[in-house]
Order: sequence, then structure tokens, then C-alpha cells
Amino acid sequence: MSGSTFAFKQFVIQQDKCAMKVGTDAVLLGAWVFPNGSKTILDIGTGTGVIALMLAQKTSSAQITAIDIDPNAIEQASINFKESKFSDRLQAINLSLQEFAKTNESKFDLIVTNPPYFVGSLKSSDTNRSTARHAETLPYIELIEGVKKLLNPKGKFCLILPKNEAISFREMAEAKGFHLSKLLRVRTRLDKDTEKRHVMQFEFHPTEFSESTLVIEKDSRMSYTDEYKNLTKDFYINF
Repeated sequence: MSGSTFAFKQFVIQQDKCAMKVGTDAVLLGAWVFPNGSKTILDIGTGTGVIALMLAQKTSSAQITAIDIDPNAIEQASINFKESKFSDRLQAINLSLQEFAKTNESKFDLIVTNPPYFVGSLKSSDTNRSTARHAETLPYIELIEGVKKLLNPKGKFCLILPKNEAISFREMAEAKGFHLSKLLRVRTRLDKDTEKRHVMQFEFHPTEFSESTLVIEKDSRMSYTDEYKNLTKDFYINF
């Protein structure tokens, strides 16, 4: 998924200006999230805008705001939004979550993010790529505080993280009054027991908890499981 263009069934992603290209994590999150009548959606750290576009495809009237600290990413997302059939319901804003939370007074029914998660690891010489991948510019606690301010009382907050980071994030979120309501455990292959990612949904109020496991590939690269195909079939052209 590293070319300058990535085509989905109902939209095309240009990604030549963006540090982070379309990846499996973003597609997993966008495919898994259930908007459930959301009228207002916020995508934090939108990058190419792929998650925002996936959610626009899933909804008929939701207004979607996409923010990113990287001006190149916002330029890219704006192009992708404008060239899509959902353009009238999408806007891209060049602001950090911290600044957006300070200046924005409206609340969102759904907030999604595929956040930076590397902490203390070796950084890339590409400054924009490092910003997109490392959590220093958006520490988990600041992400949680921003979402707490911006989410409707009955809203939902969804994100994807590697397993260990997800466990830490869940502890922080629950300490701030959030409750985990849905969890998807993601394994890369059937022959590997290790969970690589957790996709999580949080809410302010306790509700019935559900969890499931998804395996992406069978026993070889690009030999996808039926479960993964079913999850992403509305988006990937080959499915």
C-alpha cells in the first residue's frame, strides 16, 4: 500500500504528499467502526483522509471533520475529499487535537483515530513521518483529555493500537471515566497466536461489553481469511 495512488471501490486516495501512506491499521479501523446514526464525526490525525472517507461511505448524512497537525497531510486529505462524491460532507483542518479542543465548542457523536504510538523508539530522518508515527506530539493522556472534551455524552470513541500500547491506553482511559464497550483482537495469521493490534470502542457510560478476534491471513502472505474479506469487502476492489 505504498504507491502514490490507492483505489477503493467508491473513492481514490492520492498519497504522494503524505508521510504515512494507506495502511492496514487505518482500513481495519474504518471498516470496523459502526457509525450507528452518527450525525457528526471527528477523525483525529487524518493523514490521507482514508478513514474519514470510509466513514463517509458508511453514512448518508454525517458531517465529518478531519484534523491533522501536518499541513501536507491536510493538503492531501483536502484533495482526496474534494475529488470524492462525499465532498460536501467532509472538511479538513490543519490543527493539532490540543488546539482544536481549545477552540471548538461543538460535540461529536463519533470520534475515531489511528494515533501515533511509538514511544522512545528510534525516529526516522523524515520529520513528517516521525511526527505521524511517534506519540510525543499527541501523548495518550492528551488524546484522552481532548476526546473527553469533544465527545457527546452518548458518543463513541474508537481507535486502533498495538496490543501493549492498547493495554496501557485502556488503563489511562478508564482512569479518566471511559468504559471499553467493544474490543477486536487482531492476529496477522492463523499460525501465529500473537495479537498484533487491538481495535477499541470507548463510551462514557458502562454498557454491555463485546469482544471478538480477527485473523487477517490464512497461512501465507495475501491469502486472506473470509472474516477479513467480509469486514473490508465494501472497500477493497479485489474483495
